Amino acid sequence: MDIFKVSASALEANRVRMNTIASNMANAQSTKTEEGGPYVKKNVVFKTLNIGPNSEGLEGVRVTGIVDSKEPPIVIYDPGHPDADENGNVSMPNINVIEEMVNMMMAVRTYEANVKAFNISKGMYQKALELGR
Repeated sequence: MDIFKVSASALEANRVRMNTIASNMANAQSTKTEEGGPYVKKNVVFKTLNIGPNSEGLEGVRVTGIVDSKEPPIVIYDPGHPDADENGNVSMPNINVIEEMVNMMMAVRTYEANVKAFNISKGMYQKALELGR
């Protein structure tokens, strides 16, 4: 049954990853946040997780944190922007929407693969139960 824990841990971790990527994409043009300054891109940090005492070699994954990117904001010249400084420069989030879309597609594919692994394992257990009847 530990295989279900492995798949469940990956599903949960990828759900957090997809939500974080969606937040990055939604805020790709946010020049002002509650903390001040432009939105800062978030990155998810994963760590392997040993599943159960009897699961030799079975490892899941968990999210250990969501950290701010260290990349500086992009400064553009737009004197008409409401958040422009005295020189007409605006600090924009350093988020590449295309890169975020690729990350989202990878997260979705990983999520789908784990759903398939879960369903295959479930089917194998069902067949084993049928053999035991």
